Amino acid sequence: MLEIQNLCFRYSRRSPPVLDGIDLTLPDGEIGILLGKNGSGKTTLFKNILGIRKPESGSIRFDGEDLLKLNRRERARRIAYVPQSIHFGALSVYDTILMGRVSYFGYKAGAEDERAVEAILRDMRLEDYAARNVEELSGGERQKIAVARALAQEPRLLVFDEPTGNLDIANEQLIIDEARRVARDKGIAILTSLHDLNQALDLGDQFFFMKNGRICSSGGPEAVTEDTVRQTYDAEVRIIEYENKKIIMGIGLTQQCTRCSDSP
Repeated sequence: MLEIQNLCFRYSRRSPPVLDGIDLTLPDGEIGILLGKNGSGKTTLFKNILGIRKPESGSIRFDGEDLLKLNRRERARRIAYVPQSIHFGALSVYDTILMGRVSYFGYKAGAEDERAVEAILRDMRLEDYAARNVEELSGGERQKIAVARALAQEPRLLVFDEPTGNLDIANEQLIIDEARRVARDKGIAILTSLHDLNQALDLGDQFFFMKNGRICSSGGPEAVTEDTVRQTYDAEVRIIEYENKKIIMGIGLTQQCTRCSDSP
């Protein structure tokens, strides 16, 4: 379980806080979605979880372990990161996934590392891709390879930054289905940011609405309301139900936001 308590961060002593008392809990096997406008603090929160940035105060624990006290290799064995923009280099799919085992083998892979990669290739139905140059694959296929490489780390937590950005509809669904399978089958907690609210509803178990460096609302699907979306995004939406599924329809900016945008 990921547990974040009263997390605060600022880029310098004189700058305003970017994260201002973040509290977040995400159980194993569930998918948590960070929602909010650009600049709300989502990426900075990821950087704190990943150890790229160090918080000013607060705690980040996973399965009761203090992540802030772990070194880079120890953290890599617990947390895997799949960024939005992925550049692998001219490696085969097999070698790309094997790179996810570096925190275990250092300079030379062993038989156990090779067995782990072969199992991932089999589980994700990537065996026919093993010898192919990863740079020659489609965007959706490369994103799937990125997930496979992350799984090679044998993490307990996966962090995704806009995993479906710039993908077509078919590949968006492919990544969503893969994330859902990984969470359920392997009991891995997944924390991801998404801009598409309907996509978020399709994927998420828990929702965390961020604004001005704070989580202003959180909960299960019932937490996704017209009022919450309005307050988070300064936008009017309508939520309808179709075949027992919520669908969010955009209407436009709120009057308050419109006045702000008209200001000189």
